[in-house]
Amino acid sequence: MESLLVIEDDLGIQKQLKWCFTDYNVVTAGDRKSAITALRRHEPKVITLDLGLPPDETNASEGLATLQEILSLCPLAKVIVITGNDDKTNALKAIELGAHDFYQKPIDDEILNIIVQRAFIIAKLEAENTALKSASLDANGFIGTSPQIQQVCRMVERIAPTEITTLLLGESGTGKEVIAQALHQKGSRNDKPFIAINCASIPETLLESELFGFEKGAFTGAHKTTKGKIECAHGGTLFLDEIGDMPYPLQAKILRFLQEKVIERVGGRQEIPVDVKIVCATHQNLQGMVSDKTFREDLFYRISEITINIPPLRERGEDVLLLARYFLHIANQQTQRNISGYTDEAIDALMTHHWPGNIRELQNKVKSAAIMADGKMITPEDLALFSLNEEKIALNLRQIREEAERAAVHRALSMSNGNMSNTASMLGITRPTLYSLMDKYTIQK
Repeated sequence: MESLLVIEDDLGIQKQLKWCFTDYNVVTAGDRKSAITALRRHEPKVITLDLGLPPDETNASEGLATLQEILSLCPLAKVIVITGNDDKTNALKAIELGAHDFYQKPIDDEILNIIVQRAFIIAKLEAENTALKSASLDANGFIGTSPQIQQVCRMVERIAPTEITTLLLGESGTGKEVIAQALHQKGSRNDKPFIAINCASIPETLLESELFGFEKGAFTGAHKTTKGKIECAHGGTLFLDEIGDMPYPLQAKILRFLQEKVIERVGGRQEIPVDVKIVCATHQNLQGMVSDKTFREDLFYRISEITINIPPLRERGEDVLLLARYFLHIANQQTQRNISGYTDEAIDALMTHHWPGNIRELQNKVKSAAIMADGKMITPEDLALFSLNEEKIALNLRQIREEAERAAVHRALSMSNGNMSNTASMLGITRPTLYSLMDKYTIQK
């Protein structure tokens, strides 16, 4: 339950507002000092503030000073100032100082409730927008805060300015092409072409001419000389996706191009120099294919000057929820809907699903759920997911307890969007105990 701080010195109005705001955890304060104490303890997103506070009940000086102190401590807090029925001057001054809204007495419970509800909605939207912006680790749209993704993004930052040939390894749907584009965008060739070709999607008979181009008359239907993908990428970056599916005979020709940076079009004899940066990707086990003689060993070492291993979604922890919220934001825009978020059961299902299709599967699930959802919150049924934890149980009791504590703290922090008071409340512990657990397991807010 969200905390609402009511700063009001009149005990009668305090009781009235407590009765009015039954959907919130109402915390009251009668003066500036107690208000600041409550602010630090409960971290409310929305605050109502009567400007006539002691010791200056007849004027607004103490109320305005309280407003300024609140906003200096919590700039994102939504403060709704309450003034006398003829005190528009101080109400407007409060807005200038950063108040979210104002309301003039006498108090109408229904109207004030609507104003507070709207403030909570705006606070939630701003928090989600901030989280989405901070979640991107500057890797050209690759979103995530897990240690595995932070490592990937650090590698992208180091590799992008260089000309080293990079191999991206990861399951289907993990975002290999997004990483390839980041390597291009953050390098010196970002104003030149980025050409991608999927070696698994083109028939073997056409792949050579698609890569290297062909001369007029090279084969039936070759009515004019045509450049291939490699030649089109001149000056920029060539992304060879699913290179593990490249036919074995063609691998020798690709190896020669990588070594000598020249190509010959199909049916041609002229060597054409091409200057490109090479990024390759595959979901296959190339070392195993080398052992099975289905992939050239010399080509493997040539394309893997440096390797980035992209983790599957199931190993990225809370990134699942971060991505789910991001995809819901996109889906709302695309489908003209206004889904608020996920139920606790849906979050549990998202976190325990194995995600064999990785990010692509998650994106499809969320988009479908945004269309099919009947209410404002997405349920497991909307996602067509159910919470099934299939992980093996450890036998060491201390290990079980520590893993459960760590997972519970992570889950509660995510569900409360990092609000420490709400996290402690969900876990049924005090804030000092929560901080101790976070220190113990090196969990960052």
